[in-house]
Amino acid sequence: MPLLELKNVSRQFKRQHVLRDINLQVHSGETLVLIGESGCGKSVTTKLLAGMLNPTHGDVFWEGTNVSSFSAEDLRRKRLKIGYLFQSAALFDSMTVYENVAFGLHQNTDLKERQIRDIVSSRLVDVGLSIDVSRKKPSELSGGMRKRVGLARALAIAPDIIIYDEPTTGLDPVMSDVINELILTIRDRRPVTSIVVTHDMHTVRKVADRIVMLYPLARLQPDESQVIFEGTSDEAFHAEDARVYSFVHGDASQRLQELNAA
Repeated sequence: MPLLELKNVSRQFKRQHVLRDINLQVHSGETLVLIGESGCGKSVTTKLLAGMLNPTHGDVFWEGTNVSSFSAEDLRRKRLKIGYLFQSAALFDSMTVYENVAFGLHQNTDLKERQIRDIVSSRLVDVGLSIDVSRKKPSELSGGMRKRVGLARALAIAPDIIIYDEPTTGLDPVMSDVINELILTIRDRRPVTSIVVTHDMHTVRKVADRIVMLYPLARLQPDESQVIFEGTSDEAFHAEDARVYSFVHGDASQRLQELNAA
């Protein structure tokens, strides 16, 4: 049984259709990587999987149970099993690093402050940060440090699932690889299922067990599936579909032909 599943899911915002009849399964313990052009619906897909958005049509299942059947309290409690690293880290600017990492624990547990302090310290160490950083504000941190604080916050609630939304965007190549190594280290240290949204092909090669590629609806025929590839990274880099091959190799020739023909 899949851990998470989308069945014939569509999502639109007013008149803008973003996802159409998506079928997607996420299996326990795997690292699933979602790729595709900007605007194809990758981040919306993760928010649907995490119960942060409701589908316009179709159904979302967690461990075989339709999410729509959960009460508000059940949904809140079950969401605590999902850690989410947002693209911009989404730290609270007015809070210290300690307060950011401890936020979920303060909001959702009855732990004593001493216990929370120990968890925060451990999670900062897990992501390669000194305890001294806990007193700083996000504005005092580099982009890479903010990403790692965001990851520490996601890990603090001991999730079963971690969703990484563009974890290396805006980082230099060395810091990007630090984040990739953290994704692997976290997966190796604890039983966790990972969903990664990225345009970074180095990340794809390094962390993916399985890849799903989405394509923008505006460039598909009405009867075409929005999922144009599903397989391993090796299969993606040797794909016969020119759209997949061009994307993973960063080859703009096909897209330039499309633009010139428009």
